Amino acid sequence: MSESFTVVAEARADEGKGASRRLRRLEGKMPAVIYGGDQPAQSLTLIRKDFEHMLENEACFSSILEVNVGGESQNAIIKDIQRHPAKGFPMHADFLRVRMDQAIKVNVPLHFVNEEQCAGVKLGGGMIQKQATDIEVQCLPKDLPEYLEVDMLAVELGQIVHLSDIALPDGVTSTALELGEDHDLAIASVIAPRGTKEADDDVAETEGDEVGGDGDADAPAADDAGDGGED
Repeated sequence: MSESFTVVAEARADEGKGASRRLRRLEGKMPAVIYGGDQPAQSLTLIRKDFEHMLENEACFSSILEVNVGGESQNAIIKDIQRHPAKGFPMHADFLRVRMDQAIKVNVPLHFVNEEQCAGVKLGGGMIQKQATDIEVQCLPKDLPEYLEVDMLAVELGQIVHLSDIALPDGVTSTALELGEDHDLAIASVIAPRGTKEADDDVAETEGDEVGGDGDADAPAADDAGDGGED
């Protein structure tokens, strides 16, 4: 992990939807909660502009954060972010405590490199189609990568890049691949230009082999249970 992030928070006793609205509208703050581990859930208050500034850095979603509450620091990851449906700003954040000696499951972003130099694009006249923008991995917190690279340089027209083609750092495993070869799903492919028969065949093939998922794209998924959400 190359990035270090600190979230400064205050303990919050005034809970409920009315209190949360007052925080957002009058004080420029936002509610949050931290839970998990061997401690009870704790309601928090964050300064929204500071939290938004941190979210501008993609690395925060796949990093161990230092959540500082009243001078006491706790290691955590972002579990979920609730955003305004129209304006997109964060309205509530869930943090999940982590122990540095216990493995966690987190969704890590994929960075596609050498797209313009891709053989299927440069020589074959094709276009890159991405079936996933992140994958779930399992590792100890100290081994959590900021992102994973998908090298498109040698990918030819009609070729599909699978989960097993991604080079994972030592200590990091793909949760999907741990389930067996049937879960070695498509990450990206190079298809023929739209409107051609080859393009129709490529789309049909990758649609049956693509990575599915749900949930908030902003936040990593984690294996530990806990009840977050808005107060």
